Amino acid sequence: MKTVKIGFIGTGGIARLQMSMLRKIEGVEIVAAADVNKTALDLAAAEYKIEKTFSDWRDLLKIKEIDAISVCTPNKLHYEPTVTALMAGKHVLVEKPMAMSAQEAGKMVAAGKKSKKLLQIGFQWRFTPVAQMLRRQVHSGALGDILYVRVQALRRRGIPNWGVFGRKELQGGGPMIDIGVHLLEMAHYVIGAPKPISASGACYTYMGNKKSDTVCQWPNWDYKTYTVEDLAIGFLKFDTGCSIVVESSFVAHIEKSVYGIQIMGTKGGATSEPAMIFTDQNGYMMNMEPAYMGQQHDGFEFKLKHFVECIRNGAKCLAPGEDGWMVQKMLDGIYKSSQIGKEVKIV
Repeated sequence: MKTVKIGFIGTGGIARLQMSMLRKIEGVEIVAAADVNKTALDLAAAEYKIEKTFSDWRDLLKIKEIDAISVCTPNKLHYEPTVTALMAGKHVLVEKPMAMSAQEAGKMVAAGKKSKKLLQIGFQWRFTPVAQMLRRQVHSGALGDILYVRVQALRRRGIPNWGVFGRKELQGGGPMIDIGVHLLEMAHYVIGAPKPISASGACYTYMGNKKSDTVCQWPNWDYKTYTVEDLAIGFLKFDTGCSIVVESSFVAHIEKSVYGIQIMGTKGGATSEPAMIFTDQNGYMMNMEPAYMGQQHDGFEFKLKHFVECIRNGAKCLAPGEDGWMVQKMLDGIYKSSQIGKEVKIV
């Protein structure tokens, strides 16, 4: 079995979560890590016994034995390390969202093609058992033509009080680009990844940039540097005639947090939470619940195993850069539409 040697660019919380799962996979070795934050770098190196550490990620890429790189930096720092790593002959897993813009994403895809190296986007919801079940229903034709999908990634009160999630200049946006992207990528994958053609959006900031004494699970966020939206709504049209509405919030006055998708087709519909199929059968409206969706697994852990499998055995990547590029176009369209106040075309 070929040992896959991996280097990390960025060693924050998401990187250490990846490391904890990668070390469970046989034949995987974490050989190097880079981070400008020495405290985070030293913590990761000590916990996961990483011998080679760097303050500059460019030095890490000079190590010839490294097969692959995982890019776990803030969104603003996804593009340059990814392109440079690909052109240095390394396979790359880059955390979601893919980039700060569709323009950057397109260049990342081009670099992957030119270098003939794998570019996998850190989408994990598509790997969950429920997403695979729904995708099979759609692709079998059981739901007919897909007309409409509602995507919800809504927190009642969940502004991150760590990291740089509230800083637009480093993240590109707030809940839409951070948590909305998860359910959006899942929904887009489930219905067959149609081409987006237009977007409308509206973003609202009304609480995150103010001090709050409301009791919540993540209190005391940095409201002084908060420049992203609290709530974002997007309406997307696709070349198949399908539409998607996506709703995402860090903070909203709703009963409870909601995460899931709802699909409506000409022959049937479905939801992810709970996993249900709705259709007509022999003159009756039927609600069907799958008795078994296969062995349960964690989507985040599965994406890492899939990355290793693609490198080691040449498996077809199920979260390719092209999918990330399309999702990035949707995010760009929603934010641009919100900014200019009208629908925008997606090309």
